Amino acid sequence: MTEFSRRKFLQHSLTIGGGVIGAGFLAGCDTASDTGSLISASSQSIINLLPKRGGTIRFGVIAGNQVGNLDAHKPLGGGAAFRGWALYSKLWEWNLNAQPGLALAESTEVNKDGTEWTIRLHKDLEFHHGKTITADDVIFSLLRLTDPELASPYAGYLYSLDRNNVKKLDDLTVRIPFQEGRGLVALAECWMSWGGIVPTDYHPQTNIVGAGPYRLKNFTPGQRSVFTRFENYYKADQPYADEIEIIDFLDQTSRLQALQSGQIDIATGIAQEHLPFVNQDARFALTVSPTDAWQSFDMNLERPPFNDARVRKAFRLIADREELVARVLQGRGRVANDIYGETDPTYNHTIPQRKQNLDEAKRLLAEAGYENGLDIELVTTTGAGLNAAVVFSQQAKAAGVNIQVKQVDPSIFSGPKRNDWTFSTGGGVSRPILLTVQQHDGPRAVGNKTHFRDARFGELITEALQQPDFEARKILIHEAQQIQHDIGGMLIWGYADVLDVSTQHIGGIEPDRSGFAAWRTDKVWRQDV
Repeated sequence: MTEFSRRKFLQHSLTIGGGVIGAGFLAGCDTASDTGSLISASSQSIINLLPKRGGTIRFGVIAGNQVGNLDAHKPLGGGAAFRGWALYSKLWEWNLNAQPGLALAESTEVNKDGTEWTIRLHKDLEFHHGKTITADDVIFSLLRLTDPELASPYAGYLYSLDRNNVKKLDDLTVRIPFQEGRGLVALAECWMSWGGIVPTDYHPQTNIVGAGPYRLKNFTPGQRSVFTRFENYYKADQPYADEIEIIDFLDQTSRLQALQSGQIDIATGIAQEHLPFVNQDARFALTVSPTDAWQSFDMNLERPPFNDARVRKAFRLIADREELVARVLQGRGRVANDIYGETDPTYNHTIPQRKQNLDEAKRLLAEAGYENGLDIELVTTTGAGLNAAVVFSQQAKAAGVNIQVKQVDPSIFSGPKRNDWTFSTGGGVSRPILLTVQQHDGPRAVGNKTHFRDARFGELITEALQQPDFEARKILIHEAQQIQHDIGGMLIWGYADVLDVSTQHIGGIEPDRSGFAAWRTDKVWRQDV
């Protein structure tokens, strides 16, 4: 097995072309290129500098029991999200540092309070069926995403959009208003992931058309989908493969077996416990992406014992984070400090790292009325969450806490009751803070498992979302994160590296802070064609 990670890339980059590839995080949007990225190249592209065109590349994705769909704005299941990267292009895209960079948009401007955005498209962009992309398509896509009848769970990220006053200024320019006093300077982050631009004649079953690197050839729900290269893709000379095939798998084990038997070329985001099988096989290359993808234990503040802030703090002091990273992530990650977004430019690094303190944990539990111990059920499902639950249950015994680990099927764990568990494992993907807070524990979060609601925290987040000045926004987020750290409902114990495995003849997969190293179907190619 060949392994490539950020460290190895930085060592190699000193000698490529006799120069050094620049590094540095970006505080805002950039162009679609990744110039200046901290994480910038893969072992494959170092060894084989020129991508090759042709052939078929087969991706294996975990879809679980979900059949999935091809809807740009209401994707169902992990497989649907992956297919969207092949089918659809957006105004922005995530760069290698998990920050938004311009894609279909040529330029974007926002006013001083975030209540008005002006977006201009590049000229001569095309959809798969040949129609030129215009401002009408941008407006159609935005209004479809936020249509109450569609009921997309991602519409809430654009909570203050003034839908009735979105305006076309010319064929390439759109003005997008937000409600007074409720601006959204994080439009790129909040719209991008589920913001595929589709034509005005789009239909998610009968006219599945986008502007992504590949066009749909056929789709068998719950099994596989095949896509062919879109020759008029907006990125010159991309994509590289003639076809890609995306194959759905029920779980990590069945996908690993398919990789070993040669049925797929790429497995995205493998489980840490499968590393030994990959490490011993010379046919495979491992790409390691340090990310802000976080692992947590989620405490429901509406239910005892976690309605008491002393109990929440005690549980956070029980955690031996170093042991969790070592045992659960196999050392492929780093400890976290009960707040997310560590590499976001606005992250509060002044908050001291919380460490295990069993004496203080026991004192807090006794003060909260649990001097004789505490019994609690921890709900989880297969994967890293189950392993984390077992390790944490062992750690908790030293503080007099008896944790019963309850494993449920993934469809139940993520089903209608997902926000009702008293205590459960959790986590999130590598995203900027102002998007993550919209997803998990902010005042309008669509998946608030902890039911954390703090008036001052809500005020700070709302103000930060409409504050265009970076330094002023940073101050607001620092205070908000201090509140999360003090009284929030998530015990965020670690950040996980994302581990992507490919066969040795695949190129174009490079370490990626966003966690999407192997999702970028427009960059991946075969070297054996």
